[in-house]
Amino acid sequence: MSHSPAILTRPFEGRKAWTAATIDERDWRVPVSTACREEMLNFVAFMRRHPLPLLLRRPEHFEMPHTRELMERVRWILEHGALHAVIDRLPVEQMSDPEATVLYWILASLLGRPVPQKWDGTMIYEVTDTGAAYEYGVRASVTSVDITFHSDNIFSDWPPRYVGLLCLRPALSGGLSRLLSYPSLYNLLLAEYPQHLPRLYRPFPFNRQMEHAPDAPRVSYYPVFAYEGRLQVRCYVTLIRRGYAITGEPIDPETEAALVALKEATSRPQLWCEYRLERGQVQFVNNFETGHARTDFVDAPEPERKRLLIRLWVRDEGPVFFEEPIIDEQRQPLTVN
Repeated sequence: MSHSPAILTRPFEGRKAWTAATIDERDWRVPVSTACREEMLNFVAFMRRHPLPLLLRRPEHFEMPHTRELMERVRWILEHGALHAVIDRLPVEQMSDPEATVLYWILASLLGRPVPQKWDGTMIYEVTDTGAAYEYGVRASVTSVDITFHSDNIFSDWPPRYVGLLCLRPALSGGLSRLLSYPSLYNLLLAEYPQHLPRLYRPFPFNRQMEHAPDAPRVSYYPVFAYEGRLQVRCYVTLIRRGYAITGEPIDPETEAALVALKEATSRPQLWCEYRLERGQVQFVNNFETGHARTDFVDAPEPERKRLLIRLWVRDEGPVFFEEPIIDEQRQPLTVN
């Protein structure tokens, strides 16, 4: 017998429930101190003397007290403050792009365990325009199109807790980052669209973007909102609509109205924080409680000047794999630590 999920009926308060009118750059910008900068440069010099593949690098290989302090500040913001933070910035002018990527890997590792971002095990993901058309099986992150508010990997049992972006090269124009507090989004829906919340607590089919084994289902089912002492949001209207298209299920009037309300609510500029990531800056977001978006952009004509960001996913929960391991012959989950 199924039970209806409990629906939160009170608004969120405090730092997490920020809006454009209440958030300030000082809430999310984390400057790199002189001591921390020197420590980072010393780490790069250490790397040059002691080569090692990136995936084997660990924070404990090098004494980094100032960097650890920096990342504890970032963690506090992600969990208790603005829910997103920008480290300003890595001294990238004194290192190569691969060296900057390793330093960034170390920063992310101080927050938790980096995990694969694709079914094939890809750990380091380049966010850049490949020239591909945005269609089934193509992620918007490898195009130049506008990306609406969403969280990453919401079609999985184990979305990343934190999503990181290192800016190696910004676009010639456009490509602005937009952030949205899901607690504030929930408050708006509770105030203006309370009749649609029950539907948003029930599962939708999400397009899995072909990130699965060949014989696995092409969609997965999850609600947009879940609350068990803490809000967790799976918001991506585009993937939901594509999920319905894949399954052939009709979108009933209740579902259509809920999706329209969700889309309209996320379109309110008064909920947004918007800025441009510059070279050397690192953004981390709380993937459960923050929606992120990106405006479309125009690249420089020279390939070496094209927009390039490096994305990492971090979570300590669940298996290290992209999806829950399955015993093929029985199609049963394995227990993997």
